[in-house]
Amino acid sequence: MDVFQAMSVYVKVVETGSMTAAAQACGLSTTMVGNHLRALEQRLGVSLLKRTTRRQHLTEFGNAYYQRCLEVLALVADSERLAEQAQGEPSGTLRITAPLTFGVERLAPALSDFSQRWPKVKLDVVLSNQRMDLTGDGFDVAIRLGIPEDSGLILRSLEDYTLTICAAPAYLARRGTPLLPADLHAHDCLAFAYPAGDDWRSAGKLWRLQGPEGEVQVAVSGPMEINSSSGLHRAALAGMGIVMLPDALVENDLRSGALITLLQDYQLPSRPTHLLYAQDRYRLPKVRSFVEFALERWGRAR
Repeated sequence: MDVFQAMSVYVKVVETGSMTAAAQACGLSTTMVGNHLRALEQRLGVSLLKRTTRRQHLTEFGNAYYQRCLEVLALVADSERLAEQAQGEPSGTLRITAPLTFGVERLAPALSDFSQRWPKVKLDVVLSNQRMDLTGDGFDVAIRLGIPEDSGLILRSLEDYTLTICAAPAYLARRGTPLLPADLHAHDCLAFAYPAGDDWRSAGKLWRLQGPEGEVQVAVSGPMEINSSSGLHRAALAGMGIVMLPDALVENDLRSGALITLLQDYQLPSRPTHLLYAQDRYRLPKVRSFVEFALERWGRAR
């Protein structure tokens, strides 16, 4: 049994409240999480958790052991950081989290160059539109869209996340090309279903465009609303309707002619993009190298 891994799993069980949630957080099966807990209890000779069919509770010893695990794991992490700093050359595992579309279309292709430059760095990447807790979830850096919260983390500005209104040639041949925002009322516009709490949720069916006479708001409608950018992209390529999608997702299609840019005289909304990391993590060569790489690749033009 790897004692440190078992301790890490136990901490996740306590923090998430269940073995199922801990399994998801650790990337393990529920059975493996249970095996780690049983191995720990057998090694210690005492119970850590009281389990019922519906709930689990820490034993008195389990609570004390949880606190000690936090201390031990923190010391292990500090020791690993010290070793990384001593090496000078970037190495070790770098945990990155980023939004799904940005991660697939921008981050993942770029990481090939990063890996060639720093081959001793192992990449652990989580793509999710949910905002991960950098400290709590053990991430080194995060790329986030929108206005950042006051989290005490270091923020570095990246290029804005921009959008394009476009459609497939087949759709335009069938339905005509809108020349003004008001023309969108007569077209099938496919909407992205933003999740609850997203500051762009209203943008799914109310498109805002900035033109010569100021902002124009267009209430759009169509045959489909979907919570997947890639699904929306596929539907547009198939000629289902007009879409407003991130440039990161459609730029190759616009170059090839598979999709056609519409209403080019109007400016669309954009979202600020930031790279986030804790100040103390920047001392690690693996983190510093990625921050410099990201700013070189996506940093704002000065």
